Amino acid sequence: MAVYTDVSDEDLAEFVAGYEIGGVLALKGIAEGVENSNYLLHTQSGYYILTLYEKRVERDDLPFFLELMRHLAARGISCPQPVEDRSGSMLGELAGRPAAIISFLDGMWVRRPKREHCTALGEALARFHLAGADFPMARPNTLSVENWRPLLEGSLDQADTIVEGLGTELSAELDHLENRWPEGLPSGVIHADLFPDNVFFLGEDLSGLIDFYFACNDAFAYDVAICLNAWCFEPDLSFNVTKARALLNGYRSVRGFTDEEFASLPLLARGAALRFLLTRLHDWLRVPEGALVTPKDPREYLRKLRFHQGVTTASDYGLVS
Repeated sequence: MAVYTDVSDEDLAEFVAGYEIGGVLALKGIAEGVENSNYLLHTQSGYYILTLYEKRVERDDLPFFLELMRHLAARGISCPQPVEDRSGSMLGELAGRPAAIISFLDGMWVRRPKREHCTALGEALARFHLAGADFPMARPNTLSVENWRPLLEGSLDQADTIVEGLGTELSAELDHLENRWPEGLPSGVIHADLFPDNVFFLGEDLSGLIDFYFACNDAFAYDVAICLNAWCFEPDLSFNVTKARALLNGYRSVRGFTDEEFASLPLLARGAALRFLLTRLHDWLRVPEGALVTPKDPREYLRKLRFHQGVTTASDYGLVS
């Protein structure tokens, strides 16, 4: 989450008047994240999240994201719900941006996940994958392996200003992944961005999943690999195999891995690390002037990528097939 677009009091009041949620009491920008402009909206009927969708999000994709949240909730997945306006629409326009009001989800994300959090995350991810099996809409993953080359080329001329030799290193890694990327793995709707700040807990209990704006159709095991990167490294970027084992065991307690998925995990984890390294590199080099956003350091994911390059089998993640 982030704030790129300011909203005037007059425009906000007019927009909210189109909903049956009472008048505006307060609006506060949410600075975390990098994609859309997000505000905590307090009205006479309670708290909501107001999201303005910025340029990286395609307007045509918004019905997929919003309908997916409703679909998942109907199948028992705890997640925010889009609020319909008086005309029954989930999507409007505010400050020149597509905009939606989303229900507020109780809970907090954990800054330092423990083993128990990783187990709960694995279980929730597997339930999410199963709940999306009959979702009638589809969206390709626009940040999958075939999209990484142009993303890298857009930052290649400045990559070495971050780390000396980074451009050459990333080009070689992408060559490796493009030639070996697995096909035909079990697939469906994935979250594709399930970082700790997108998973809420009340105490030790997982209370819900948020931020579905990267959701798409891709391999389930790739979603797991994203979570290995996001949840199983310590602040010093050492890999915590106990957390990885907990995450993977939690996942397969709900949905088992195929032999092909298990064997592909190290390569998928490398790919997931490269994907976030490339988008962070892109954003690090292009922070909009005046934006209320803190770009994330791409060097974190370079360290993670180098770790996965040394993994020989999925058993190194703490799980026996």
